[in-house]
Amino acid sequence: MASETKVNHREKAYSLLKADAEKILKLIQVQMDNLTMPQCPLYEEVLDTQMFGLSREIDFAVRLGLVDAGDGKRLLDSLEQELSLLHDAYIKK
Repeated sequence: MASETKVNHREKAYSLLKADAEKILKLIQVQMDNLTMPQCPLYEEVLDTQMFGLSREIDFAVRLGLVDAGDGKRLLDSLEQELSLLHDAYIKK
């Protein structure tokens, strides 16, 4: 029973982190589509702040033993790749 609860907490923690990563991607998409260009300091500030916050969330979950460090790193890396593709697509417009 305890190990089942532990697995549920791990799955929920990772799911929440993934949802936060998706929110960051959507926020940046909206910002690029409607507000600012990627070279704008506001864009960079929002991106840096959001990415830093997510990295701290992941670090906290890793320290609690809810998320594997490798999984957390892959989540951040995946978000960075998606944001890079989004940025490249915007520049090519």
